[in-house]
Amino acid sequence: MTENNNEKEGLSHIIVITVENKAGVLARIAGLFSARGYNIDSLCVSETEDPNVSKMTLTVKGDRRILEQIYKQLNKLIDVIKVTDLTEGDFIDRELVLVKVKTPTPAARQEVMQLVDVFRAKVVDIGKQSLTLEIVGKTSKIDAMIEMLKGYGIKELIRTGKVAIAREYNQKK
Repeated sequence: MTENNNEKEGLSHIIVITVENKAGVLARIAGLFSARGYNIDSLCVSETEDPNVSKMTLTVKGDRRILEQIYKQLNKLIDVIKVTDLTEGDFIDRELVLVKVKTPTPAARQEVMQLVDVFRAKVVDIGKQSLTLEIVGKTSKIDAMIEMLKGYGIKELIRTGKVAIAREYNQKK
């Protein structure tokens, strides 16, 4: 069973694109999706263990047939090394959120700290009237905690988008 909430044949796909770490690659890849009217729901790009290679994790919704056409065109790009739709197999995905929550009273601060414990989040900064929290996990966990924090007042929030990796036993050789 996968560690995600996506349906295997549903609309949501998690795609990992391994590319050469060069300027302009992201723009060309995003252009392929936008040219076909596909919105990228989340996008995370970073270097890998090799500084000459980056991995892009995209979450997109779309028809499987059209996405296959995009994969074929992605594979034709000179800087693209590999395209993998993780939705078809077993994978691990996570997201990071930093959220600044209002805590104007000691009682509010204590209640937010209890939520931090329950959700296994971390307090990364303390202000006079707020706490800044780090939440790492599956999107459903993060969404649930954000919903709970809304009652206290969210001053600021930023999300990374999903990062995902195939489970080792699931990778094809």
